[in-house]
Amino acid sequence: MKYLRWLLFPFSLLYGTVIALRNWCYDAGLFKSRQYNLPVICVGNLDVGGAGKSPMTEYLIRLLKPHSQVAVLSRGYGRKTQGYHLAEAGATAAQVGDEPAQFKQKFPDVAVAVCEKRVTGIENLLPDHEVILLDDAYQHRAVRAGLNILLFDYSRLQKPHLLLPAGNLREPYSGRRRADVLVVTKCPAHLSDERQAAITKLLKPYKHQQVYFSAIRYQPMQNMCGQPVNVSLDSTTAVFLLTGIANPAPLLQYINQHTLNVIHYDYPDHHQFSLKNIAKLAVGFKQFAALRKVIITTEKDAQRLRHPHITDAVRQLPVWVLPIGTEFLNNGAEPFNELVNTYVRKHTTHHRLHQNAHR
Repeated sequence: MKYLRWLLFPFSLLYGTVIALRNWCYDAGLFKSRQYNLPVICVGNLDVGGAGKSPMTEYLIRLLKPHSQVAVLSRGYGRKTQGYHLAEAGATAAQVGDEPAQFKQKFPDVAVAVCEKRVTGIENLLPDHEVILLDDAYQHRAVRAGLNILLFDYSRLQKPHLLLPAGNLREPYSGRRRADVLVVTKCPAHLSDERQAAITKLLKPYKHQQVYFSAIRYQPMQNMCGQPVNVSLDSTTAVFLLTGIANPAPLLQYINQHTLNVIHYDYPDHHQFSLKNIAKLAVGFKQFAALRKVIITTEKDAQRLRHPHITDAVRQLPVWVLPIGTEFLNNGAEPFNELVNTYVRKHTTHHRLHQNAHR
């Protein structure tokens, strides 16, 4: 694999040149970038794959929705629809993508929309909302968000900063300068001050950037309908783990703290589960001799397991969902919350004044 990456390196140079030119055109004003008079918060990362964008977006929803009309806008990766689509109750991954479907299931009173063109999506949401959260839109330069939150996966910090296809970067590492906030995600719960200082030095934040550290907070398990279930794990439990996410390593590590008896059915990120996949899982589960055995999946995977063509097969299995959340380290939640709330209060006021001026 290492040698293949080197063979792909010339293509990374070409890709990097195109991306750098594109970014320069936006920075120079040659390409139009829309800015809005209401709070627009972008959550993104530089890498391909999961850095914890969905848990961070959900954290922001919980923080802001008690005081503001919040909307979430995503591209809707993997959906079968096109154009602008506003998720309704019971929206499926096929209609809006797995992550937006997850947001709508967990926050039914929050508007969740998908659109390939974020400008179109924002303009559809503008009249009835005070804050718009852009999920995974850091590279979508056609919109200039007022607050950019850039995430870095702790487990990938030491990896070379190589662009696609030789590496995992979607744009050069220097692109981090557009961010207002840097958050290192999926950290060990007891990350030392010395280690945090070393990571901050490694990130090389600009003067205007704040750096925060967060960890995954696993929550009580649920059934496929999102209702809590009384399921516990111990050393005698056999776990059949079903995932189609970018980086299942933290989840495996968490389960291994309870039991080492894990049978992992590991599929690519956003994998569309088939009847064959579910049948394979069912046979393995049935044939495995253990007094205690469970099937566990993630919230994102659960959305794709609700596809009509596999729903009946999934219902025959005891599938439990393990939700995750974001927890800031070293009392970082308070200053992070204040930073976000201050930005929203300031720009919501401007938005309301602008609305009143046009009535």
